[in-house]
Amino acid sequence: MTVLVAGLGNMFCSDDAFGVAVVAELSQHSLPDGVEVRDFGIRGIHLAYQLLEPYDLVVLVDTVERGGPPGTVYLIEAEPGAEPGPEVSMDAHDLGPDAVLSLVPRLGGTVGPVVVVGCEPAAVDAGIGLSAAVQDAVGTAAQLVVDLVTGQVAGPASRTGVTEGKL
Repeated sequence: MTVLVAGLGNMFCSDDAFGVAVVAELSQHSLPDGVEVRDFGIRGIHLAYQLLEPYDLVVLVDTVERGGPPGTVYLIEAEPGAEPGPEVSMDAHDLGPDAVLSLVPRLGGTVGPVVVVGCEPAAVDAGIGLSAAVQDAVGTAAQLVVDLVTGQVAGPASRTGVTEGKL
């Protein structure tokens, strides 16, 4: 099984660095062969090109604003959107995860199953360092990623502190 775990976010925008922090935490874990963990930061275009490779599963780790309390960890089943229109910029700094997923078909690829391990931010304004609530969620999210890539994820009732949904 080939899996890509992609940490996303801007380390200069406080809680937006969540995905980067989770990828750093995952470096402390032993993961199965075939699992590739990478920090894509704000390089969405690079992620789009990476997704041209065939993966059995893609796990995006990022902040997501869904209205919950800061630090809430979400497991979200992503569904690639329609192909982006001509207004979608190829600027690496402008592509969010939804735009990246919808760009892959335009580049000639197909996207397999994608899940997002997300965290509700407290703030994404300029600043370095995660808020306390989001920092506390890093370990929970890293363990969720480990469980996903090792096939240990059961039903939602088995994950304390994780909210599930669709993107």
